[in-house]
Amino acid sequence: MTAVLLALAAAASFGAMTVASRVALASGTSASRASAATLVTSFAVTLIASFVRHDYTTAWKFFLAGLLAPGLSQILFTRSVKDVGASRTSVTVGTAPLFALIIAFTLLDEPVEAQLVVGAVAIVVGGSILVAERDRPTHLRSFGILCALGAAVLFAVRDNIVRALHAHGSPETVAAATMLAGLLVGMASARGLPSRREIRALAPAGLLFGFSYICLFEAYFHGRVSVVSPLIATESLWGVGLAALVIGSSEAVGGRVVLGALAIVGGSVAVGLAAG
Repeated sequence: MTAVLLALAAAASFGAMTVASRVALASGTSASRASAATLVTSFAVTLIASFVRHDYTTAWKFFLAGLLAPGLSQILFTRSVKDVGASRTSVTVGTAPLFALIIAFTLLDEPVEAQLVVGAVAIVVGGSILVAERDRPTHLRSFGILCALGAAVLFAVRDNIVRALHAHGSPETVAAATMLAGLLVGMASARGLPSRREIRALAPAGLLFGFSYICLFEAYFHGRVSVVSPLIATESLWGVGLAALVIGSSEAVGGRVVLGALAIVGGSVAVGLAAG
């Protein structure tokens, strides 16, 4: 049950981070610079948390995983938020459990349980509803959806790497190592450090992102990928709900978006019950 609660906390923080990023991007900041600015603050959060145990000797293993996520994944994710909004990005990355479970079942030899599979399928169906959305407003770009799917695949790879190596470090140190790698990738993409103005604008997103990663890795240190990854997909509900509440009509949250989010949450509930 600890893994379930930690995963849900990570999901809520991640969903809120998506909306905070969208609000900051309204100022015209590019996706690459916004990604780097977010990672500056999130690295600071995880670095401070790592001082509790400071077991840095094996951190390099997780640093390599961080080059993929949050490194490359955060660039794709932020571009998706900029192109198609917080709600659609949140629902699309909810397909990550499909990729994560395939890897976990085939490479980590995790047990295949019927309820976990049903929950994961429901989650993926929810994401597919959004991808197949035909009445998407014309100002929203299909490329943004592809970026979100790319981020989802990278999330899945990261999740399995962290679970496979979870005995080689503490969650806080793992989070800091991956965030450092992400920050370096983000700076390379942005061609330098973001400005103070950009860091201030993205600070709320960075704080939420850092906290989300700490909770995420704590969850993976307590539970299997097949349990934690589908529960993380509840960030879709937070993303859609908060986007509609905070951002309003520009998100164009229609029936398909809500239906996709509900399917994802239903699948996550099934996974949670199986874990319990």
